[in-house]
Amino acid sequence: MTFKKNSKSIAPRENENELCFNRFSRRDFVKTLGVGAAASLLPNVITLAEETSTKQIPQVESEKLVAKLYESFTPEQKSSICFDWNHLKDGSPLRLRVANNWQITDKLVRSDFYTKDQQEMIEAIVFNIYSPEWRGKIRQEMNDDCGGFGEEHSIALFGDPAADKFEFVFAGRHLTVRCDGNTTENVAFGGPIFYGHDPHGEFNEPADHPDNVFWEQGIKANRLYEMLDGKQRAVALKQELPAEDQVHFRKAEEEIPGLRVSEMSADQQEHMELVLKSLVEPYRQTDQAEVLTCLKAQGGLENCRLTFYQPGDIGNDQVWDNWRLEGPAFVWHFRGAPHVHVWANVADDPSVKISTG
Repeated sequence: MTFKKNSKSIAPRENENELCFNRFSRRDFVKTLGVGAAASLLPNVITLAEETSTKQIPQVESEKLVAKLYESFTPEQKSSICFDWNHLKDGSPLRLRVANNWQITDKLVRSDFYTKDQQEMIEAIVFNIYSPEWRGKIRQEMNDDCGGFGEEHSIALFGDPAADKFEFVFAGRHLTVRCDGNTTENVAFGGPIFYGHDPHGEFNEPADHPDNVFWEQGIKANRLYEMLDGKQRAVALKQELPAEDQVHFRKAEEEIPGLRVSEMSADQQEHMELVLKSLVEPYRQTDQAEVLTCLKAQGGLENCRLTFYQPGDIGNDQVWDNWRLEGPAFVWHFRGAPHVHVWANVADDPSVKISTG
């Protein structure tokens, strides 16, 4: 089995590396954020281009910007996009919903509902949830799938950033991401997340997924499959593909299918750690650490199982486009056919409930 590299490198798009601060000046930042907070954050407020070339520079703290964004809202804005912590929709907490293509509220970020400064703060909050190395890729996903940042995205804010609990949710086509300052108990990322990419807008991707910014994760997982022996492959490869949004945690009595990581050889386990790293590396270090803490609480990576699915093998090349890493309170479902959709749900307690669809 051989792996094809993407046929061409990902070409930068116009202004791809210019984060929101290209227009939101430092003077405006001080005015909006306040002198005290700005003094501590100003050295870190830089463009994405600068961060890409100097990756050691710390990130802006998204939580502090969420607080200032909340303070900037008018009463009319708050009535449309701000909710109580436990606000329900269809009987489930709205803040814990995740879907592959949705808006959490009906107010698009790139609309006159928000001021220019608010739009730029929202952009800063979102991109600082990601690691500097991944921001250009996330920008490309938004450009390809939505026509740019905020064009098909909306936000909601639950609770009060000045109180004990709050959560900022950003949602749109192929993206759900959260910022909660670690105030949401028992979960990583503030709740379930979603990411996907359809780079050419053709819905059905070729087998090598050219230009898909997330397919590198699929390549790493399939390299591990290559390392498995025949008996291990028989356990890891399944014929029945679950629904992609089935990322709820199983009941204690339910057996998780797939090959247990603890039953892999030392070199296979080492590569499995690289697969896990590839899954979490798009996100800031605090979220990465939260994932590992949750995973450790449920027995660690060795207590997870890896499954590959034969259905949906694009090109019938046995490079499995659909696969899943799952533990008692950890689900990372990678659907690569017909194009990439990825659902992640991570907690330290399998009793945590979410809402999908």
